[in-house]
Amino acid sequence: MNNIFDHSASEASKGITETGQPEPLPTEPQTGTDTRVKEATQELLRYGYIEEARKGALFRTAVTEAHKVNLALEPLDLSLKLDTYRGVAFLVVVTTEKDTHEEDKGWSHPLVRKQRLTLEQSLVAALLRQAYVMHEQESGIGQSAARISVDELLPQYLTYIQDSGSDSKNESRLLSLLDQLKTYAIVSEVDKNQEVIIRPLIAHLANPESLQALLQTLTTAGNENTTESQAS
Repeated sequence: MNNIFDHSASEASKGITETGQPEPLPTEPQTGTDTRVKEATQELLRYGYIEEARKGALFRTAVTEAHKVNLALEPLDLSLKLDTYRGVAFLVVVTTEKDTHEEDKGWSHPLVRKQRLTLEQSLVAALLRQAYVMHEQESGIGQSAARISVDELLPQYLTYIQDSGSDSKNESRLLSLLDQLKTYAIVSEVDKNQEVIIRPLIAHLANPESLQALLQTLTTAGNENTTESQAS
């Protein structure tokens, strides 16, 4: 009959292997990257940005777990940039000292497309950014969505681009440009009220100095063409 000492010896022997060596202690399972961090990182790599208004949970993860997201992006020479006032998180290429001395200032990371706008796309982007800045001055940064109607944007557009003489053609041309800029996350789709939302990423994608210079160049060119037409 086993007594209490026999029972204790039996329990102790369970921790000894047949070779006489102690059994290894159980280890905690490897959980890998936090699922939320992984989802936020994948979203950034897929689209380049996350908007709070559209994907609030992923945006909050990007904000609260920014350090972990940046650790995941670091091997790719990418970094997370946050604009919590406007509610947007987006990728930027990490610039090294070597990059600053390269002749090609337009270097692009293999995972980040080099997005070059046409002249007319750049014009509409400039007009949209002007409207976005005015909205923020009146309503405050990130307080409400910036909207503009096609009817409001069209006469501004025609100030710089030659009028086709057809209202429908002019509008169709502008709508086509807005649809193209939608892929750059600058505007939303045109809604049933013929309005678009100017999305907050435009504050970071469109450089105000270069856009202002573009508008000035187009204005000068337009004035010169008008003078030549009148002279002829």
